[in-house]
Amino acid sequence: MTPARLRIATYNLQKCVGIDMRRRPDRTLGVIKALDAQIVVLQEADKRLPPRPAALPQDMVEAEGWRIPDFGNPGGSIGWHGNAMLVHPDLALRATQHIELPGLEPRGAILAEFDTALGPLRVVGLHLGLVRRYRLLQMNAIRRHLALLSPMPTVLAGDFNEWRSAGALEAASGDFRFAVTPPSFPAPRPVARLDRIGLCAGLRSDATGTLTAKPAHIASDHLPVWVDLSAAKT
Repeated sequence: MTPARLRIATYNLQKCVGIDMRRRPDRTLGVIKALDAQIVVLQEADKRLPPRPAALPQDMVEAEGWRIPDFGNPGGSIGWHGNAMLVHPDLALRATQHIELPGLEPRGAILAEFDTALGPLRVVGLHLGLVRRYRLLQMNAIRRHLALLSPMPTVLAGDFNEWRSAGALEAASGDFRFAVTPPSFPAPRPVARLDRIGLCAGLRSDATGTLTAKPAHIASDHLPVWVDLSAAKT
């Protein structure tokens, strides 16, 4: 019997504005569809100014067959502080939360729990700050929040904004380990692993990649990153 697998991806949309400076949510959705993932964690899914309406319109997303978990979405947002998730309709959603994060600029994270082919799964979507000190504080805040919850296999996915070695982030992430994914930024010629996916001990990465096929190279300044997950052997 083939072991169950689940593909999860993370993608910084840059508000659906591409390298060509055109806002094309239809192009962004084409990139997301090409990922062939069951869960897609998004960053910069809303426009910048209050009330932060969705850059990726909800009706377009739902017309493509995606479900959008509710994280307390204010003002027309499809997520929380620009973070959002798109979910394959076959996945059963158990619960959602949003997490306030410390920092000089407004930051938050989102958390959703699912029933999947791998069993119960918790996914945290995040977009950490530009200053390393605050990135580490934000990671610590996420860990403290997770420690209050019941144990469940957990994935951290998002734009970690870490240009250098991930050593400090790994130390702040505790038991999570980052899947070895290719560079994703800048999209036309990626050199930095800003976009990462961290796994708890109960999960393993069977394959990873970035989507480089057109139009991903111009749809955002980031490439999407994906990981195929399976349950770790015991």
